[in-house]
Amino acid sequence: MKRFLILTTVCCPLTAPAALTFSESWVVSSLIPDNDPVGYSDTRTITTDIALISDVSVDLVFTGGWNGDLYAYLVHDSGFSVLLNRVGLSLGVPDGSSGAGMTLALSDAAAEDLHLAAPLVGTFSGTFQPDGRQTDPSLVLDTDPRTAMLSSFVNLDGNGEWTLFVADISPGSTSTLQSWSLNLTGVIPEPGVALLLAGGLPLLLRRRR
Repeated sequence: MKRFLILTTVCCPLTAPAALTFSESWVVSSLIPDNDPVGYSDTRTITTDIALISDVSVDLVFTGGWNGDLYAYLVHDSGFSVLLNRVGLSLGVPDGSSGAGMTLALSDAAAEDLHLAAPLVGTFSGTFQPDGRQTDPSLVLDTDPRTAMLSSFVNLDGNGEWTLFVADISPGSTSTLQSWSLNLTGVIPEPGVALLLAGGLPLLLRRRR
């Protein structure tokens, strides 16, 4: 008598993961120390279902000061993005934008580079690409490459510490960070195909006499 064991695998159907969003805002009303590279930092611990980031945007509200003095970046896990790097500064405008206050929505998908779009005078607001220039703020120019965008957070887990750092790099005026917001889009990672093993597999026994 011979026995034949036929094993068949059973695959679980996969469905596209649902897109998730997370947004949170913090009112800090904190003065940025004038002409001090030590600056100001605010760290927030995030708990979210987003375990795989697909997009990040940041909102910043500043009042007073001199916009072209400000340098700001965002850090999370291995991600790093330069949000501001002395907006408006160029060889012809060594002090950058003289405006006193900004209300900004920063997104890689925006149409304009914040550094170039910042007006030389007056407060301003709008949606812009982050500065992205990973250059010493005492040396930065509008022509520097943009290598530190918000895309550096894509595919990271949204959970954990997010730190916003802001410094005023030149003397003369004092800015206040009134608030900032973090906006994440992402998904829960798609599970792998589940295989039912051992006793969970259907068995077909055929006897041959």
